[in-house]
Amino acid sequence: MKKVLSVGQCNPDHFALRNYFESKFDCELTRIDSTEEALSELRKNSYDLVLVNRKLDIDYTDGTILVEEMQKDSNLRQTPIMLISNYSEYQKEAIVLGAVPGIGKLEYGKESAFQKVSKYLPPKILQIG
Repeated sequence: MKKVLSVGQCNPDHFALRNYFESKFDCELTRIDSTEEALSELRKNSYDLVLVNRKLDIDYTDGTILVEEMQKDSNLRQTPIMLISNYSEYQKEAIVLGAVPGIGKLEYGKESAFQKVSKYLPPKILQIG
């Protein structure tokens, strides 16, 4: 099972994100509130994907700060990080800083989100019968 770190989501968004990811992909989400906590966790444990909110719920700092900090660290820059935002201009900014193409909250359940995420996480195989 793959490990996903979710950073800076408010409660409703975290539960929606967790429901989407854990129902569609063979993964487990771990929730972290701040950039500092995320960096500490990433240095202690290995993750297959990081999801960061555009504005962290706890203090409204920019999620791109985590993108930048991960790119500065040779051990962390190998871990793909996606921005969670509906706004294309912020997605483009995050990609320039080193993120992989992310998804917006309005994309959950759409083929575009599934295609982006399935590059990093294996889809769940439906059991019939």
